[in-house]
Amino acid sequence: MRRLPPLQTLHAFESAARHSSFLRAASELHVTASAISHRIRALEKFLGVALFRRDGRQVRLTSEGESYLRAVREGLALIAAATERLHVPRPGGVLTLSVAPSFATPWLAPRLAGFQLQHPELEVRQTTSIELVDFAKSDVDAAVRYGGGRWPGVCAHRLFAEELVPVASPQYRIGRGRLRKPEDLRQATLLHVMFRLGEWRVWLKAAGVTGIDDQRGPKFHTTPLALEAAIAGHGVAIADRALIADHLKSKRLVAPFDIALPSEYAYYLVYPEDRKDNPNIVVFKEWLLAEAARPGEAGSRDFGTGQSN
Repeated sequence: MRRLPPLQTLHAFESAARHSSFLRAASELHVTASAISHRIRALEKFLGVALFRRDGRQVRLTSEGESYLRAVREGLALIAAATERLHVPRPGGVLTLSVAPSFATPWLAPRLAGFQLQHPELEVRQTTSIELVDFAKSDVDAAVRYGGGRWPGVCAHRLFAEELVPVASPQYRIGRGRLRKPEDLRQATLLHVMFRLGEWRVWLKAAGVTGIDDQRGPKFHTTPLALEAAIAGHGVAIADRALIADHLKSKRLVAPFDIALPSEYAYYLVYPEDRKDNPNIVVFKEWLLAEAARPGEAGSRDFGTGQSN
């Protein structure tokens, strides 16, 4: 078995040599100066050589001390590197997210409690905004963005592609009847989201419906407000099928037409490239991607379509 001096004596030696002072070494290691002196004497006794020359309050290395210092520093560096490789940082503290309202309220909020149950050590703070967050100028750790997935300087993980469908309350009526075919929208109240005013025009064109003013009807600041209006029976909204999965499953909303318009855009989890190993982001990313991949989350057509009689 190799004879090695106690690790605390090596730390004391390296610190005292670097500062040329037992007092400064004591301050760095949070012990008394007498403790440093005791550890140095123990190390010198173990080695059988003097490592320092005492000169009042200062100490200077002997030639043997200078030679030993090089080896000690190399050894401590190797131990530190090996420890760093084996150490797995654990999540904890606060994770701040910036999320679009259209994603936060109908989809993320109902699921976030499940994440918190799995990871009580990590507090998720959610802010909502339709603006792209500037990671360099904010305290936001990660964001959910809507777009094409190509943003410089960030890692982007696609959650699901967008499929636009008209939705209404099961009790919504046009005249004396229900919505049964896209042409019935000529008699319906269209509900709009202010920053996505072109969606009805694109969907109606894809459905082959003409003769409708695609700009008529109430306009709302966010998608959740438009959906609440639809649930209350005030008209027909248009939204991403995946984001309203819970509303469709619960029959609070129905999609009366079997026409879903695929979008070239999608929702992405994004964060700066230099944070890809951040344990808080890693654990949230793994959870979010798993949730988005669950059956029915990506706009599958096995729920909520059609109208009950």
